[in-house]
Amino acid sequence: MTKKGLLLPLLLISASLVGACTTDNDDNTKIQNNQQEEDQQNDKTDDTSETKSEETVAAITQAEALKNVKEQLETDLAVVLPKELPITEGTFLTATTKVEGTQVEIVFFESEKYMPINDIKLKNSTDATVIAKLLVTQYGSVAEASEQIAFEDYSQNGGQQVNLGYNIKGYQDAGAGSVWTGWNEGRWALAAHTRTDNPQASVELAKQAVKYLETHTLPIPSQNGFAHLDVYKSGNLIVWQEGKLVYTLDSIKEPMTALAIATAFSR
Repeated sequence: MTKKGLLLPLLLISASLVGACTTDNDDNTKIQNNQQEEDQQNDKTDDTSETKSEETVAAITQAEALKNVKEQLETDLAVVLPKELPITEGTFLTATTKVEGTQVEIVFFESEKYMPINDIKLKNSTDATVIAKLLVTQYGSVAEASEQIAFEDYSQNGGQQVNLGYNIKGYQDAGAGSVWTGWNEGRWALAAHTRTDNPQASVELAKQAVKYLETHTLPIPSQNGFAHLDVYKSGNLIVWQEGKLVYTLDSIKEPMTALAIATAFSR
């Protein structure tokens, strides 16, 4: 056989081997790419599942916390709790409870980590912040309970009239270094407090409250309720009567947060 005759079969065999290797490499590349795509898709699914799980846990935690508070109130008083409380995103709702005779005290906290209701660590914890204190007291009669409500008809008290919007008139009065802008909505008497060196601040706070109450409802008291909102965050107080029971909300820094918590009782 000539050299040319030997060379031709060898070239054909080499070409076949190269083609086979190329095909194998292409197949391996496709398999690797497909595996990477599947891994990326699985990662995305896991991330989405984790996000949804965190949101669900946060919602369940607040609902469960309020349920647990109710269950730990060893009292015959028909105490109503808010449906929810405004807490910082990523925190947990917890509380301490105390019952003494005809009085129930609940202190609500937000904590950076989950803490059970009445956890002993809540007494001196740097991981939990007080949101609000709720005091529910039963009096001997409806009349006695009514005496605890500092209800005022501001239209009868005089004072400078101010427009608070939404057809609501407020009345501003000053004395002893303080300025109050008071108004009435239904069975409620509300007043915004500031200092004499910043008198317009109480009007602005009153307008914010009026606007908020256009879309949110305070509990319907029997007989009355009052709210004191403080510009300087030192005297926010909301009190209302339910028959022989008197509800008191305090220890709330932000005045609008106080309103948000109070309106959560009626949702």
